[in-house]
Amino acid sequence: MKTAAEQPHREASSKDELLARGWAALPPAYRIPEKAPALAEALAYCRQLAESHYENFHVVSRFLPKALRPHFHAIYAYCRISDDLGDEVGDCSAALALLDLWGRELDACYEGRARHPVFVALAETIRICAIPKEPFADLLTAFRQDQTVTRYETMQDVLGYCRYSANPVGRLVLYACGEVNEENFRLSDATCTALQLANFWQDVRVDFVKGRVYLPQDDMRGFGVSDETIASGVATTGFRALLRHEVTFARSLFAEGLPLIQRVHRDLAVDLDLFSRGGLEILRAIERRDFDVLTARPAISRRSKLALALRAIGGKALPFLRLGARATGKAA
Repeated sequence: MKTAAEQPHREASSKDELLARGWAALPPAYRIPEKAPALAEALAYCRQLAESHYENFHVVSRFLPKALRPHFHAIYAYCRISDDLGDEVGDCSAALALLDLWGRELDACYEGRARHPVFVALAETIRICAIPKEPFADLLTAFRQDQTVTRYETMQDVLGYCRYSANPVGRLVLYACGEVNEENFRLSDATCTALQLANFWQDVRVDFVKGRVYLPQDDMRGFGVSDETIASGVATTGFRALLRHEVTFARSLFAEGLPLIQRVHRDLAVDLDLFSRGGLEILRAIERRDFDVLTARPAISRRSKLALALRAIGGKALPFLRLGARATGKAA
């Protein structure tokens, strides 16, 4: 029989075991040090993480003023590690324990007690850019949800997930660039959700292998598509019709968000233009495969990526070339 004194000890031991199991599945550099690093060391950590994990970061950051790059490094590093804590552990209980610990470190960051290099760097970004805790905490909500929710009944449920998994990233970018107002938030949310949906539709088979289906269940039933359809790897007529429907909806969200490109400073506009072009190109890649994302993952070629980047760069010098110019009544 357990005494009341033994119970908290056993619970603490269990949490320690979960954390140890979780950290063992991740790069050693992710662990929280006993002593906080100096700011310069923390900034270097975030820069290295951002530029080694994200192949497009060099392209994206090149268009940003040098003073903003450390903020983007810190924000990206936070998002990267948060995502990996949820997605790369392979054990839901251990992932949840790590995400809870990471959430407590986020609280400590806002209380001036940062220890992890990401939070040491992020504290400086938060101070300079006046970023509230909510968008950082919202991302952790999404990553926790991924551990327990694998299906979504309606598109509204999927959009509810995107509100936590995608939209906070756009809002963090706007805070870092000083482009903060409600209309910009609304347009950014539309773009970020569209990007998330484009990735979902591109990765239907990949996510299914992980046990997740982001296609709305009511839409699947309406088009005669089931988990067995996805598992078979055969894009039936119904599946292609379902993907056509979902791609059309994602494209409408891109269109809704495009005016943001015309509202922000031209340096940020290049990145927004590039991301929107990339997301739309994913949708076109799906269409080119006649909506068959089961036999092969639609991808954007290096040549297409270069062309998209050149078009976005052109929009910096010639604003009328930017995506969204028509949406704001300008020549295109």
